[in-house]
Amino acid sequence: MPNGAATAHRYKPKLATTLREGYDAAAFQRDAMAGLTVAILALPLSMAIAVASGVGPERGLWTAIVGGFLVSALGGSRYQIGGPAGAFIVLVSATVARFGIEGLLLTVLMSGLMLTVVGLTRLGSLIRYIPHPVTVGFTAGIAVTILASQIRDLAGLSLSRPEPGPLVPKLAALAGAAPTVTPAALALGLGVAAFILWLHRVRPNWPGMLYGVVGATLLAYLLHLPIETIGTRFGELPRGLPLPSVPTFSPGLAMDVLPSALAFTLLGGVESLLSATVADKMTGRVHRSNMELVAQGLANVGSALFGGIAVTGTIARTAANIRAGARTPISGMLHAAFLLAFMLLAAPLASYVPLSALAGVLVVVAWNMAEKEEFVAMARDWRTGAVLFATFGLTLLHDLTAGIVAGCLLAAFLRLFTKAQGDGAHT
Repeated sequence: MPNGAATAHRYKPKLATTLREGYDAAAFQRDAMAGLTVAILALPLSMAIAVASGVGPERGLWTAIVGGFLVSALGGSRYQIGGPAGAFIVLVSATVARFGIEGLLLTVLMSGLMLTVVGLTRLGSLIRYIPHPVTVGFTAGIAVTILASQIRDLAGLSLSRPEPGPLVPKLAALAGAAPTVTPAALALGLGVAAFILWLHRVRPNWPGMLYGVVGATLLAYLLHLPIETIGTRFGELPRGLPLPSVPTFSPGLAMDVLPSALAFTLLGGVESLLSATVADKMTGRVHRSNMELVAQGLANVGSALFGGIAVTGTIARTAANIRAGARTPISGMLHAAFLLAFMLLAAPLASYVPLSALAGVLVVVAWNMAEKEEFVAMARDWRTGAVLFATFGLTLLHDLTAGIVAGCLLAAFLRLFTKAQGDGAHT
């Protein structure tokens, strides 16, 4: 079977290619099972990421439904699964805190248009030149930030003031609120995280996140635990998608959110192409990077129109899709359909989900996101270590964009320095 290398630069969705090759009932059955498997994984994760991002859990589901469908239908990868991603939590929460929901939706819309332009102008290949220590550094920084952002809900803390965004003030405020810890919430959240990690070791193909959240919800309901739930904070989830609408636009607001939109575009491009590359390594296929970026851009536009948050390719869900036996992009489209069916039929049940259980899910996401072995290995060499720690530190203490820019500039400088040393040694 061809791996697609000869057509890797074509602007043609992989869905069209796979359907032209022929599609039968057996392939649909495989895709349906894979789509259901990924939907089971995406259900608690989408809500958890949305809550951690400072928006209602329904917006995470809308993102997975609309964005996930468009990524699969239009994308340049056979197996890519799109949706909300943990890497965006910091950016989304900061944007919401500063500009509100309307500002966030405009940011997502502008980012989608930018990603589409990047794909159409064939600039997607430039993203591949970001040095590996930079990607490891900012991924580790995002993981630590996600972990810090979950402490409040994980421990059931009560803060007298809004939780600060920057890491150091955040940790100081959380430490000051330590006497308000809710033991039941902390035990439940840590229990969910420990259960997911344990089940992944003994039964890696089982949906540990869903089992953990469902089990925690039943315990909290049956034992009448005094903990906060989705219902007590957000109310009942809506049944289905809202009507599409264009986000509020004004030239002033657009200029205000432009830096955030650029950061969304950069992270979205990096994350989606990394995920597609992982899928290529698992399957021997080759994705169409520019078509993938166009699809990611259009998916973000669609997500914004339906009230969702940022969309990107998701490595964990894409890998689960492949392991579950997916054959074509139809599996990703079906995953979106299964999530929509949940909202139509069972949305009220989500009101009982404890927020500490969702925090436990994201603790696992942060743990898995950090490339710990790669981080330690790169730290042993002074050149890669310098780039790694510069990116990691600035991502933690400033923001993602500063971390990536500083890491890339330092990597370029060190490469030129090393080359100059080498040239000098030969003269």
